[in-house]
Amino acid sequence: MYNKEEKLSLLSEMIQFAKTDKQFKEQEYNFILAIGSQLGVPKDEIDTLIENGAEKVNLQPESQRILQFHRLVLLMNIDQEASPAEVHGIKDIGLKMGLRSEAIDTVLEKMNDYPNKVIPPKELIAIFTRFYN
Repeated sequence: MYNKEEKLSLLSEMIQFAKTDKQFKEQEYNFILAIGSQLGVPKDEIDTLIENGAEKVNLQPESQRILQFHRLVLLMNIDQEASPAEVHGIKDIGLKMGLRSEAIDTVLEKMNDYPNKVIPPKELIAIFTRFYN
């Protein structure tokens, strides 16, 4: 699904986003490790990304960008605290991904309707579908 550069870019973006509020919490780190494991990226490479980052790779197709946005929403809510900096940062990232601002705002609003602010994937897809039709 993803090539090596895309995987490192995804994880690097998540790491940078986790640092938005100037704190890189253990549960954020563990979440990123779990995503890395799903992507086949070992812990030592993730630890290197924390220090050095990776070159940004733009994802194609749009479904991959929506999935990455969903990962970022989950990451933002992992500690049950979405700081204003994180909310601003996730909106900015979503717009840079080419996602519709209305869809981004709806996701950020609707996440509050669910336990632990975890929007089910079907609902997330429905939101994006609504704004792209």
